[in-house]
Amino acid sequence: MAAPMKFGLLFSQQVPPGSGIPPREPYEDMLKCLPVAEDLGYESAFQVSHHAQKDGLCPGPLIACAGAAAVTRRMRIGTGVLLVPLYAPLKLAEDVAVLDNLSGGRFVFGVAPGYVQKEFDAHGIPREERTGRFEEALDLMVRAWTEDEFEFEGKYYRVPRTQLTPKPAQSPHPPLWYGVSAKSSLRRAARRHAVQIMSPRHGPEELVEHYKPYEETAREIGWTIPERPIIRSVFVAKTRAEAEHIAAPALNYLFTELYGAASAAGDRVLRAADGSVITDKTQVGFENFKNRYIIGDPDFAIEQLELYRRAVQPTEVVCWMHLPGLRGPEVMRSVELFAREVMPHFQ
Repeated sequence: MAAPMKFGLLFSQQVPPGSGIPPREPYEDMLKCLPVAEDLGYESAFQVSHHAQKDGLCPGPLIACAGAAAVTRRMRIGTGVLLVPLYAPLKLAEDVAVLDNLSGGRFVFGVAPGYVQKEFDAHGIPREERTGRFEEALDLMVRAWTEDEFEFEGKYYRVPRTQLTPKPAQSPHPPLWYGVSAKSSLRRAARRHAVQIMSPRHGPEELVEHYKPYEETAREIGWTIPERPIIRSVFVAKTRAEAEHIAAPALNYLFTELYGAASAAGDRVLRAADGSVITDKTQVGFENFKNRYIIGDPDFAIEQLELYRRAVQPTEVVCWMHLPGLRGPEVMRSVELFAREVMPHFQ
C-alpha cells in the first residue's frame, strides 16, 4: 500500500489589474479559509512571494505567515518561497525566529535565490550575485540561530560579535526548503540537508529530472531525504467543464504574466510540453500547459495525483487554489470539494 499523502494550500495574494478586486480581499480570503481548511484536513499553508509586481503578488511573506499562524493551531506555516538575497540576513534571521516562536514551532522556511531581473534592480542587488548572497546569507542565519554568540565575515555580509534572541522554537532551527531547479542548486540543497520543494511551473517530466541530482547528492553524502513536497495549481468543481471555465483565465494569467514573461525576458526558461522554450509570453495558453496543473472534477484530480504519485512519490501536495483573480467563495467550494472527495483517496 502506498504511503499516505499530505495536502496543503498555497497563497499568492494576487489581484490582476482591471479585476476590480481590492488588494485586501485575498488576505481576508486566506484568513477566512485557513481555520476551515485546517478542520478539513489540510496540513500546511504556504505563501508565494515576488517583488515589484503589478498585481500585488505578496512582497511580505513573513507578515502573511504571521497572519496565517494566528488563525490556525496545527498547520505548518511556511514561505514558498522567500527570495533571500533581497533581505538583510541578520534581520531576516530575527524575523524568522520570532515567527517560529509565534507559531509554536510550526514555521517552514522555504527559500530561493530568485531570478527576475526587475526584482533585483528594484532592491539594488546585482542579479549575478544572487547565488553567492543566497548561500552566504543562509550560512549566516544558521549560525545566528544555533550559536549563543557569533560573528561573521563573508564576501557579501559582515557581522561583528553579537547574539540573536530569541532562538527559534524548533531545534536547531526551522526546516529549510529550497525552491530551485538548476542542477548545481539542487546539489547544494542536498548538501545543506534542505528539503526540495518543486515549483508549479514545471511539468512532471521536468520534476523527475530535477530530482535526479538532488537524490544523487543525498546518496553520496549518506543523507535520507525526509520529505518530497510539490506545488501544483489545483481547482476542482463538480464537472471538468465548470472547473476549467472558472480557473482557466487565472492559469492563463499566471503562466503568461509571471512565468512566460520571465522566460521571454531571459530571466528563467519556461518550456512548453514539447520541450520548446517560451520566447514570447503570447506563446503561453491554458491548453498548451495543461500538464502543469490539475483543473477538473474530483475523479480527474485523483487520476492526475496518482500519476504524480507514481512519477515523483510526493509526500505532500501544496495546492495553489487561490489563483489570481478568483474570489474567495468560489475557491472555498473547491477547497471543500477537494477535501471531501479527493483527499480521502490518498490517506
